[in-house]
Amino acid sequence: MGGRQNCFAARSNATGTGSSDSQVAYELPHPTVLKFFTTMETFENIYLDLSKQSGKCRFAESGLGWKPSGGGDTFTLDAGQIDGAQWSRASKGHELKILSRNVGVIQLDGFEQEDFDRASKCFRIWYGVNLENREHALRGWNWGKAEFGKAELAFNVQNRPAFEIPYSEISNTNLAGKNEVAVEFNLGAEPTTNGMNGHKEGSTRNRGRKAAAGRDELVEMRFYIPGTVAKKEKTEDADSGADDQEEDAEETNAANQFYETLIDKAEIGEVAGDTYATFLDVLHLTPRGRFDIDMYESSFRLRGKTYDYKIQYQSIKKFFILPKNDETHTLITMGLDPPLRQGQTRYPFIVMQLKNDEEVSIDLNMTEEQIQSGQYKGLEPHYEAPITQVISRVFKGLSGKKIITPSKDFVSHHNMNGIKCSIKANEGLLFCLDKSFMFVPKPATYIQIENIAIITMSRVGGAISASRTFDITITLKSGQGEHQFSNINREEQQPLETFFTAKSIKFKNEMLDDSATLLAAALDREDLASSSDDNAGNHNNAANGNQMRGSADEDEESVDEDFQADSESDVAEEYDSAHESEGSGSEDDEEGVLVGAGRVGGAGDEEMDDADADAEGVSDEEEERRPKKKTKS
Repeated sequence: MGGRQNCFAARSNATGTGSSDSQVAYELPHPTVLKFFTTMETFENIYLDLSKQSGKCRFAESGLGWKPSGGGDTFTLDAGQIDGAQWSRASKGHELKILSRNVGVIQLDGFEQEDFDRASKCFRIWYGVNLENREHALRGWNWGKAEFGKAELAFNVQNRPAFEIPYSEISNTNLAGKNEVAVEFNLGAEPTTNGMNGHKEGSTRNRGRKAAAGRDELVEMRFYIPGTVAKKEKTEDADSGADDQEEDAEETNAANQFYETLIDKAEIGEVAGDTYATFLDVLHLTPRGRFDIDMYESSFRLRGKTYDYKIQYQSIKKFFILPKNDETHTLITMGLDPPLRQGQTRYPFIVMQLKNDEEVSIDLNMTEEQIQSGQYKGLEPHYEAPITQVISRVFKGLSGKKIITPSKDFVSHHNMNGIKCSIKANEGLLFCLDKSFMFVPKPATYIQIENIAIITMSRVGGAISASRTFDITITLKSGQGEHQFSNINREEQQPLETFFTAKSIKFKNEMLDDSATLLAAALDREDLASSSDDNAGNHNNAANGNQMRGSADEDEESVDEDFQADSESDVAEEYDSAHESEGSGSEDDEEGVLVGAGRVGGAGDEEMDDADADAEGVSDEEEERRPKKKTKS
């Protein structure tokens, strides 16, 4: 560095004075110093970590740097941070993967094949690292060997890497089955939307395609790992290294060993940092189960018997405290974006149920400097209060989210905050908030008041059920759909209308229009019932009259030539069906009841008396005289 200062000083004198000292300005510094300042390798059109914009990459003895061609933040890496390097084919040509000590994995893509020699000399001479030329497996096999490296997990097929997963890209892992491990990847903090080839939403170039669709991104990968493995072996799978273990070595499930090793390498869970607070065995309604809640600096973790979830505080968009109508429990609800994932199932809301009378005493694992720094507002070093208050305060302090409670403008008929109703077959509570409606627990539904076009109150069902309950349908603006809440107690109509008016929500009460219709329908039913009774009485009187006349004037009555004792008449069928349904329980009971209920006239009093006498059993002689039942063709 002294040579450099002397060189610049000599040039300054030569330019400023023009004296004989100008000869010193052209004396070259030490050769090593000249090499330090003039030797640098530059590569154009290089992409850093799959960036959309290319840039210029430079290697020097002090380290390397990358600068985007369109301007932006510059990335630099000191030579002392470089721990290894690999050269392989990639999507844009050839890729230079650098394994750093603290930063993780750095990917530089876009090199040409002839750039390998220059890059290899730079790493060997300046950084003392051998640039390894690796060929990837191109067979497309989905079975191989997992290898845990220092900075990434490699999946090898025939001793060649098929793909690598940097530990920094893994957000969570779960045991999805006895021999299956699910690996979840980090999602972008601000997911962008892009149309066809990056065109803006609504552009004419997007017509006929999925315009401005969300980007496709790998969010989960599952590994099937059969067999067992020695417990002390952490980096090998079930099929390798088993013969080298001691005979008395403890065997464990290979999937469990893979899971534990990945948690340790990717720093998931407890090793990610000290927990500030822990709440044990908290009942969750969505996702259903009991979970332990571990709260860290920037995230919290739900630990269950089967699944674990790691959630960033920045993913919490809404935080609700909703008291249940039983006055015993409180529902703490958190709206998440991106939603919680369990396989193909998404949970945009977390709903936990806590007892109001459950007390908890907890000391936060934080220093006084951290609490008083102002970063975590409202936190206290010690809490001794109901668990509902403690959890809400800790979540508010660590996440910085505002707590939303039911509106003071609404009180139900029974002085409760929630209205009991249902969405389809799912019962729950509908809460009226200051700026929204919230239905919990399942399916948790959030509706902002500003997006509501109109609310319709109507009756659904018969007159009896409609007089006790009613439905409301919330129609959203701009054709965003509607939400229907049914089986609401009629007593809640007036409190709801008062709330709608207070919040300037447009609503329509169709029940007033239906009152006249229901009254007319009820009167029509009464008239119909009375007319039916009169008709039934007329028929019975006619039948009785005929029977009485037939028994009194039996000798004078003319013989009906169409009637035959053994004929298959409808009257005989009705009689048989009614008789068998009452006494013998035949297979045609249902048909007999329906037909017998509508018969008019038929047998005389004497025959009816005989039927009553033989109700418990029918003689063989009577069975032979009885008309046969008509067969259906």
